[in-house]
Amino acid sequence: MSRLFYLEWFSTEIWIFCTKTCNRLNNQTTDHKPFIGKKEYNFATSSIKSLILKNVHKTIFTLEHPHQLIIDNVCRFIDLTELEKQKYTSLLTKIRVRKKAFLLQAGEIARYEYFITKGCLKVYTLDKEGTPHISMFAVEDHWTGDMASFMTKAPSHYFIKATEDSELLGISRTNYDLLFKEVPKFERFYRILYQKSLISYIKRSNQGISLTAEERYIEFKRKYPNIVHRITQKDLAGYIGITPEFMSKIISKVNRM
Repeated sequence: MSRLFYLEWFSTEIWIFCTKTCNRLNNQTTDHKPFIGKKEYNFATSSIKSLILKNVHKTIFTLEHPHQLIIDNVCRFIDLTELEKQKYTSLLTKIRVRKKAFLLQAGEIARYEYFITKGCLKVYTLDKEGTPHISMFAVEDHWTGDMASFMTKAPSHYFIKATEDSELLGISRTNYDLLFKEVPKFERFYRILYQKSLISYIKRSNQGISLTAEERYIEFKRKYPNIVHRITQKDLAGYIGITPEFMSKIISKVNRM
């Protein structure tokens, strides 16, 4: 039985059950009056069926197209045939990470490059005092990893930790090399990806020199409005490069502006 057929069958069974329940309620009333009128009955059963089918179709999309987000991301930069899409997704590994769990720790070799389909992660280093310095947050439709460790197979200096329950798609180094061999146009995609990452790193470094902490915070809010409310104030301070106490003062000041 296909997943599509099964879900449609299951939704119909639920609808029948709801219909029978309404009928029994009507028949069991003691004053010989219907529990609900015919108009309300028809509206209720049709609404139930519509709601069930709507949610079933959402489930079908999730089951049948688990890689759609990453395909859309890739196709912003290169065109792919259906066969090339299938080849690419066949080389990806689905990974789930619980909140506060590590995807990578300093000293380990990065075995994958990751694309986030759900959740939020932070990438950071620790100084000698154990203070975290966050280089980036990665959320849905973004990539993360340690490119240097991934490419050179040298131990990483970074920690990658989930700040929410997260789901990712990862490509191993073996499959990465195989992808370039079988679908050469992906070399262009990853070149663009790494160029954008480098440009972002240079801009962030320049901002650390030329902008005040308050200006860096305002710029972060402007650039990442969908992230700022998903991270803790402590993590935000680690990204801006200040203490949590100073971060609290800046947030209060900016909110009053």
